[in-house]
Amino acid sequence: MSKLVTIYGGSGFVGRYIARRMAQQGWRVRVAVRRPNEALFVKPYGVVGQVEPVFCNIRDDASVRAVMHGADAVVNCVGILAETGKNRFQSVQAEGAARVARLAAAEGVQTLVQISAIGADADSPSAYARSKAAGEAAVLQAFPRAVILRPSVIFGPEDDFFNRFARMARFSPVLPVVGGETRFQPVFVDDVAQAAVAGVLGQAAPGIYELGGPDALSFRALMQMLLRVIERRKMIVNVPFGVARLMAATLDLLQTVTLGLLSNKTLTRDQVRNLARDNVVSPGAKGLADLGISPTAMEAVLPEYLWSYRPSGQYASIKASARNLRKT
Repeated sequence: MSKLVTIYGGSGFVGRYIARRMAQQGWRVRVAVRRPNEALFVKPYGVVGQVEPVFCNIRDDASVRAVMHGADAVVNCVGILAETGKNRFQSVQAEGAARVARLAAAEGVQTLVQISAIGADADSPSAYARSKAAGEAAVLQAFPRAVILRPSVIFGPEDDFFNRFARMARFSPVLPVVGGETRFQPVFVDDVAQAAVAGVLGQAAPGIYELGGPDALSFRALMQMLLRVIERRKMIVNVPFGVARLMAATLDLLQTVTLGLLSNKTLTRDQVRNLARDNVVSPGAKGLADLGISPTAMEAVLPEYLWSYRPSGQYASIKASARNLRKT
């Protein structure tokens, strides 16, 4: 364990998978997070003392530098889907990424992996997408040999995509979707982690990689797949963008007038703008295949963690077997 990697946001959805794989590679892993006491679950990823959560505020130079000191590699997984409090798209995803890259170059870090997102575009109407693009540009300026990963929607046991709609399907008679024809190319979280590890180990050439799974489907088709997996029949209702913008504006206003006391975690105006654009790998872009990674299909993973949303939960397969026995 002579090598050390610092993973910013290493206890998050993607970061924890990268931390586990880096520990398996025999590296010491420093998990830099805002609340280390809530990230203690990462410690068993390795032997005693191999994986350690440490405090870091990505908006502060001294904090970022302190947890980077002595690191051979750095991975930045920090990102937000909605702005709350001091965590703004610009300060976290643009300035934060720039800070990590600038200090990594100054500290003599050998490799840097930046987790971005498909759709990063300096000219996008979405502040989220613009901040991701600004972060990428700043990273490449300060650390030209960086590896930048742009995943599509990421799925896995802790995701906030399929799990969110599965929870909704348990109680709601309908499943509302904004941008039903917008296409996504969901990628398995551990495939993203493998790509990040390849970047850390120097097995990936510097540059930008767009990561998507084997299937590119519309939002509506993804919800139909979800309903099949959780064995529920619900009506999928497409919410027009005009209505979605009005709903999001109302929820954003509510968050503003309550000074953030009521946080809008449902639908923001910026998310509506993102939902109007396809989220798939660009033609000709480098991807998982260039890293020697075979993408994992959704059908192989979704049933493994969405079974709890079925009407009979863990007993669904037992009941199905019993019905088949009665038929025979």
